[in-house]
Amino acid sequence: MRKLCPNLDREDGLETVLEVPIPEEMFSSPSKHSGVPSWQSMKFWMRSQLDRSAAAPASMTARLGGRNAELQILLGVAGAPLVPFPVRQDQKSPNQNIKDHPIESSMAKYIVQQYRAAVGGERALDGIDSVYAMGRVKIGTAEFCGGDAGKEMKPKSSRRRGGGAGEVGSFVLWQKRPDLWSLELVLSGCKISAGSDGHVAWRQTPWHLPHASRGPPRPLRRSLQGLDPRSTANMFSNSVCVGEKTIKEEECFVLKLEADQTALRARSSKNVEMIRHTVWGYFSQRTGLLVQLEDSHLLGIKSNNHSRVYWETTMESLIQEYKTIDGVNIAHSGRTVVSLVRFGEGSSRTRMEEEWSIEEVDFNIKGLSKECFMAPAELKREEEEEEEGFCGDAVVVAGNGTGRIPNFRGHVVTVGAVGKVGGSKVVAVSDESSAEETDSEEDDRL
Repeated sequence: MRKLCPNLDREDGLETVLEVPIPEEMFSSPSKHSGVPSWQSMKFWMRSQLDRSAAAPASMTARLGGRNAELQILLGVAGAPLVPFPVRQDQKSPNQNIKDHPIESSMAKYIVQQYRAAVGGERALDGIDSVYAMGRVKIGTAEFCGGDAGKEMKPKSSRRRGGGAGEVGSFVLWQKRPDLWSLELVLSGCKISAGSDGHVAWRQTPWHLPHASRGPPRPLRRSLQGLDPRSTANMFSNSVCVGEKTIKEEECFVLKLEADQTALRARSSKNVEMIRHTVWGYFSQRTGLLVQLEDSHLLGIKSNNHSRVYWETTMESLIQEYKTIDGVNIAHSGRTVVSLVRFGEGSSRTRMEEEWSIEEVDFNIKGLSKECFMAPAELKREEEEEEEGFCGDAVVVAGNGTGRIPNFRGHVVTVGAVGKVGGSKVVAVSDESSAEETDSEEDDRL
């Protein structure tokens, strides 16, 4: 991982410290999509940060070509998803007798207590006030299937089987009690930023201005993939045990959580309804550690003809390589598989894969204050947008209201109408954003 950036204007100039370290592959390996070295993309991105004009997204589209659509969906879906509901950080392990609860809840509370002990114990977890983590990611689309309404979906193509091609990147995560966090993730020269200042969660991509999520701020899902054991224990403290399952030859207890109607309504709008959001945690019977985290959410969107289009997103994260850092067990690698299914008018299924590893972790960072987690000055809370959505997918909406989903080759597959949006728009449909809309030029490669 490189932490220094060459001077872009003078070869003999001093190097700059990068906020997000960059994998070596981005400096040397040419892109398999465009033949352009990834470092050239990185240089373009760094220069574009100085250009806040409306032409910046268009110039990025021109540079990336068909990859622009693919990077939008990869960053939108796998970049910075959130958990279904807020998690109390001051929650302690229960003191009351677990026998006072129903058997399913009692078993879950006992399993969570064992998990707390396995990751280091209450005292070690309480001693953590802030966390820093830096790691690398490799994300790619493994499969795309599409079909018309009433017809069977057929695979268009597949990629990344057996560790093939994928977009390489890295991320830096900062977190501070109680509800402050900040993430910066760079993927093939494109950057997504997200965070929470304790009052509102927000995100920003190269294609969209900063925007706030609907409802109260929620934790970053990436943190619960073995990086923040305390939040994981607090979230599952109100779960129920629904059985057992073997994950990679490891016998596990299965804990289940469902978002209640209040949380779902807070994330819904006039045209988009969050129907359900469920989380499952698979805890090893042998070690007590979290082995797999899975969640699934379903939303419905009103279309032009007043019918409904449904999107279901499922994420399964295998959590591996636990290492002890200052007395706390932290997962250092894993793999996430994302399945994105559209049904209603027409159908499509996209399958993505992410491999991640942690390079550095540290606790109780000196000088990390609340000011480090302030939302961008450009942030505007858009409460009453005409078209609102949730980022589990990037949908290109043309002037005729036809929804299209970019496949992994950068081409566009028409999948039916999802709602009329004036002009050519790029709308990201996501569970953590209220609305993401930016004007874009008509581009056949999208």
